[in-house]
Amino acid sequence: MERRSGTGEPEYADVGDRLRRARLARGLSLRRLAEVVGVSPSLVSQVETGRAKPSVNTLYALATELGVSLDSLLFRDAQPPVAAVAPDAPVGVAEVAVPHDPVQRATSREAIRLGSGVVWERLTSESIRNVDFLHVTYEVGGESSPAEAFQRHSGQEWGYVLSGSLTVRIGFDEYVLNPGDAISFDSASPHRLFNGGDVPATAVWFTLGRRWADVARR
Repeated sequence: MERRSGTGEPEYADVGDRLRRARLARGLSLRRLAEVVGVSPSLVSQVETGRAKPSVNTLYALATELGVSLDSLLFRDAQPPVAAVAPDAPVGVAEVAVPHDPVQRATSREAIRLGSGVVWERLTSESIRNVDFLHVTYEVGGESSPAEAFQRHSGQEWGYVLSGSLTVRIGFDEYVLNPGDAISFDSASPHRLFNGGDVPATAVWFTLGRRWADVARR
């Protein structure tokens, strides 16, 4: 992972190593994993060797097929995966563990640059199961998934735009968010985020209750 301080190169190889270990643990060949996820074997190989960055959509699909959490792929301090929880089970306070260090300094945020023009920076000092609290950047043309694809997963999302313009499509509805605008929606609804403007868009994004077992394959 890269740090905002710029002290090192992004450790994409670490993500690839974790992906490869998860694939082998499931007894899947590289070709079979690529087939069920709907991408080329060469792309999976390049991600595993740290030579390619997955898109948001591909990352979700890989985590789902391998039965692991997004955190366990992205962050070195992620809590270990737990047994799948029923998609309609409520998320309780007991499922959210507060980090030992309550402060996450701006200069040391864990960050990952994805292949779809999106950068995620974690706003918590530790990975928290079932919670994503992120500073997100959508570069010009950046998107969470291709135009014809949408994401669906369990949980709820809240977003607050800091700069630029971010478009959020939820089902057939489209909302253009400008600085100071906020949005909230059920993550089970098909949705897609993209930056159709001419400057990068930044936002604070919070997701509660996203479980790896319920991420839709798209």
